Amino acid sequence: MFRMALVLCITVAPMIAAAEQWTFLATDADGGKPLTDAVILMPRPAEPVAADARMVQENRQFVPHVLVIPPGTEVSFPNRDNTQHHVYSFSPVKTFEIELYAGIPEAPIRFDTTGVVELGCNIHDHMQGFILVTDQQHGITNSSGEVSLDWPDDQPLPDQVRAWHPRLADTSRLMDVAIDSHPGEPVTVSLPVRPAPETDSSLDRLQQRFREL
Repeated sequence: MFRMALVLCITVAPMIAAAEQWTFLATDADGGKPLTDAVILMPRPAEPVAADARMVQENRQFVPHVLVIPPGTEVSFPNRDNTQHHVYSFSPVKTFEIELYAGIPEAPIRFDTTGVVELGCNIHDHMQGFILVTDQQHGITNSSGEVSLDWPDDQPLPDQVRAWHPRLADTSRLMDVAIDSHPGEPVTVSLPVRPAPETDSSLDRLQQRFREL
């Protein structure tokens, strides 16, 4: 028995590859500013995870603004506002509609196809959110534009990664971005994003029309 266990350990051990953690920094290609909510995807399948997720409507916003999930995830859309919402998506990856409601819809929405789903609200034009469905290893950048991902230390870092951001000109597609790594430094991922929208505290157009009646 001891000999069999020893042989098994020797056989299995080489299959367990150590991983090295790399930090990625997503920046604006024009100004070099860090980008929050950038999604970095490595050319490596992620561990399959069965998950349920939520895309909340709160303060007339989708929270989180960007939600990354594996295929097969069911997402609920709880409404925490004191007004009703009408959530929809026309994206080919997942077209759906949750008609005017408050509270929690009767059933979650299942996302089986990889890609980007853009969300809107028929009542509040300014509301926009995104669900990115992927089976690849991924991470989303923090407020400093950084995210850390594991990569086998016996393999060189790839020459490019796939990346996405809600201010890309075409938010329906992922970008292939060339990268250049230097020991001890974050790997910069530069993205050609549109300028950030100006903060506007005014009422959206539909609400303003109601006030004027």
